[in-house]
Amino acid sequence: MALKENKKLFRNMINGVLILVLLGIIFYPKMKSLFGNKDGASQGFLQNNSAERKALLASGYLIKPTNMSELIYSTGSLIPDEEVELSFETSGKIVGIYFDEGTRVKKDDLLAKINDRPLQAQLLKLEAQQKLTQEREFRQRQLLERDAISQESYDQVATELQSIQADIKLIQARISETELRAPFDGVVGLRMISEGAITTTQTKIVRLVKTSPLKIEFSIPERYAGEVTPGFPINFKIDGIPKEFTANVYAVDPKIDLNTRTITVRAIYPNRNEELKPGRYTSVQALLSNIKNTIKIPSQAIIPEMEGEKVFVFRNGKAEEVKVTLGLRTETYVQIRSGLHFGDTLLTTAILQLRHGIEVQLDTLVNPQYNTKK
Repeated sequence: MALKENKKLFRNMINGVLILVLLGIIFYPKMKSLFGNKDGASQGFLQNNSAERKALLASGYLIKPTNMSELIYSTGSLIPDEEVELSFETSGKIVGIYFDEGTRVKKDDLLAKINDRPLQAQLLKLEAQQKLTQEREFRQRQLLERDAISQESYDQVATELQSIQADIKLIQARISETELRAPFDGVVGLRMISEGAITTTQTKIVRLVKTSPLKIEFSIPERYAGEVTPGFPINFKIDGIPKEFTANVYAVDPKIDLNTRTITVRAIYPNRNEELKPGRYTSVQALLSNIKNTIKIPSQAIIPEMEGEKVFVFRNGKAEEVKVTLGLRTETYVQIRSGLHFGDTLLTTAILQLRHGIEVQLDTLVNPQYNTKK
């Protein structure tokens, strides 16, 4: 009897232990999560307080008096001062070519000749008729002075003489059309036809180019149309030549290109030594304005707002918001007309994290005048 009671007690103890184990398995994760979250929240609160106490790292830009220039950069081409493809004014057989390819010629130099023998024969005939008619006109004028003939008879001879003289001028003009002459000083290129060939008014004989001076043709944005005028100086460079060249604008196209919204400008370069050749690509730079002792800041430091623009400056270890008025703009810098002063330290990094009054620690200070880091 006692043995049965002991077994029963033992089984109850075993069952109680199992129940406790099961309860522990069920409730332990919940209790751990509850107490663990409290500890985590406490740790997070401490970390946040620590983060708030830690200053924001940012770069500074020390503002000093500096010069600022507004430049226009463009690309263009060198074109000759004069260029023409020469052709005859009439048709015929070429009987002479009087130039060497690639040589210099002067204005009115004879370059080529078409056969003009028929015209020369007509000219001789007319000149003979003119001589006889002039003698007749002289005799008729003497008779008219003595009232030996009528005015009508003299007028007929005078008219005939004028007609012959007009025919002579016409033949001489046709003869001149058989001569190809240089219209200006320049250099002839490669000839496109040979002696003995039959030419027409559409046949190209040779190209004549004047390379001194040279023209520089380039385009500028339409907003600068009123600033770039004849006489405006420009600088340009040629690939492969370290020297920088200077030219002056002499003409501005009166119409803006509707496709590119640019205006075409031409400048002239003396090219006295003919060191530059037409057709080359060139990079052009035009100085519109040069402002001295002004404030310029990096454009990335400006924060646009509905009311205007603002920046952050570093004062007494904190970021301070300042409203600014902008002036001249370049690719990387902006002129500040009001809001900043010489000696201010502009914050240029961590722009999105900056707030008015937040503590800031400078990791880099840049001097804009000498572009060195302190």
